[in-house]
Amino acid sequence: MAQFYSAKRRVTTRQIITVTVNDLDPFGQGVARHDGKALFINGLLPTERAEVTLTQDKRNFGHATVKKRLSDSPARVTPRCPHFGVCGGCQQQHASLELQQTSKAQALARMMNHPVDTIIAGPEWGYRRRARLSLNYQARAQTLEMGFRKAASSDLVDIKQCPVLAPQLEALLPALRDCLNQLQGVRRLGHVELVLADNGPLMVLRHPDPLSVSDKQKLEHFSHQHDVALFLAPQSDSLEQVTGSEPYYHSDGLRLTFSPRDFIQVNDAVNQKMVTQAIEWLEVGPDDRVLDLFCGMGNFTLPLARRAQSVVGVEGVPTLVAKAQRNALDNDLKNVTFFHENLEEDVTRQPWAAQGFDKILLDPARAGAAGVMQHVVKLMPRRVVYVSCNPATLARDSDVLLRAGYYIQQLAMLDMFPHTGHLESMVLFVRQE
Repeated sequence: MAQFYSAKRRVTTRQIITVTVNDLDPFGQGVARHDGKALFINGLLPTERAEVTLTQDKRNFGHATVKKRLSDSPARVTPRCPHFGVCGGCQQQHASLELQQTSKAQALARMMNHPVDTIIAGPEWGYRRRARLSLNYQARAQTLEMGFRKAASSDLVDIKQCPVLAPQLEALLPALRDCLNQLQGVRRLGHVELVLADNGPLMVLRHPDPLSVSDKQKLEHFSHQHDVALFLAPQSDSLEQVTGSEPYYHSDGLRLTFSPRDFIQVNDAVNQKMVTQAIEWLEVGPDDRVLDLFCGMGNFTLPLARRAQSVVGVEGVPTLVAKAQRNALDNDLKNVTFFHENLEEDVTRQPWAAQGFDKILLDPARAGAAGVMQHVVKLMPRRVVYVSCNPATLARDSDVLLRAGYYIQQLAMLDMFPHTGHLESMVLFVRQE
């Protein structure tokens, strides 16, 4: 639910009122009505009554904080994480998973003006196979803080556990903290990234200052002791593999190698289901030519190539194109070709587009695919699957297809990030004959 803020703020008197919440927005805020407009309140769920304090009173909406909750929703649950409410990572652990999914699906349906046909979900906990932990050395306490940022703040929450992390990564937190705290260069560390590949966990340590020989030995010892591949990043654009093997994950049974800095879907279980569903929706057959735009390293492209006559993958990041080409070679797929192109330009003029395409898949970043939608229409595919991590840009881009004679046949909400405000989705558009 988009909210727009005027630069000219209205003065509020911190008025205390009693309200009843009737909805939950995708970001986990309770929504009540006051003076004929929406009032957003963190920490409240539908059906709950509470005394709240107005903190912001705009012309079309307002915000409030809870002073006293007067009733509890049947959907209220006890948050599993002790850091919930302080850590900015999760916003909805106080709501049942059913309520979270329902509220997100309803919000998506409103934005797309189409009912959600299916919800694609995986495990509620332990689903994150990637995390970036900030580091901050407290000189007075002579100890290292390691964790995530507070909501709307640069302050660090020193986490001890994280139940949405994959169990193998969560189990590393205490020993990793101890190891980093013992380094001579502990005062000047940047951050640490943890990734769970299919061949085991890895860590990337960003260190602006050179590490001493002793510190490198301690890190290597940690790596061997806990069977974690170690990567060092002295600069933001450099990466040195110290221990372990090259990471990989599977998509539709195919093995995709990647660099720790490459984008991969954080939720493996939902990614597997999403790829399967996209292939089913496209109805890919042995005579089809398929185009995959914003293809990355081949997460969708390579599974599509197992079923189509030929597939073209187009990506704007050259390193990902190289990785995709290698993954195709490693999986012995000879009917797929990858290109590095600026997707803001007219891709229909490229030689590889001359024969046209029967089916197209798009998986853009949050900014969407505004620059390429008219080119998709020119190619006149029979079916289009659009995978989105931003419902606002999805709704905008969808309008281009709808005006060109396509209609929405299927709409799925992807519960890629349970307990958070992230709303991801996938749409099947079919051309009207």
